[in-house]
Amino acid sequence: QVQLTESGGGVVQTGGSLRLSCSATGLTLSERPMGWFRRSPAVERGLVAVINGNGDSSYYDNSVKGRFTVSRDNDNNILYLQMNNLKPEDTATYYCAVINRYPDVWGGGIKYWGRGTLVTVSS
Repeated sequence: QVQLTESGGGVVQTGGSLRLSCSATGLTLSERPMGWFRRSPAVERGLVAVINGNGDSSYYDNSVKGRFTVSRDNDNNILYLQMNNLKPEDTATYYCAVINRYPDVWGGGIKYWGRGTLVTVSS
């Protein structure tokens, strides 16, 4: 059974940083395109960032560009999201996912979702 598990969420003040991790069981992440998404009362599972299978290409939503960095460690089967200069509007539940097609996320669809980790940015 495939399971994606996010970790690293928490409460941080405006301007602070967090690093989210996503690990997988039942699935090798290497060479699979992946992404981070978030859901808040304002946004229903919006795209945050996606990365291709070998990690040499990535794409970001404009709202996080320059502040967030997606990366992966294929040797250890982990996906990361480094979040810097966090803002209250970044407050959301963050999900990792295996996507079917990079970078056409919505055209290709989502293959697997994680359960999410909550990030709260206080003002």
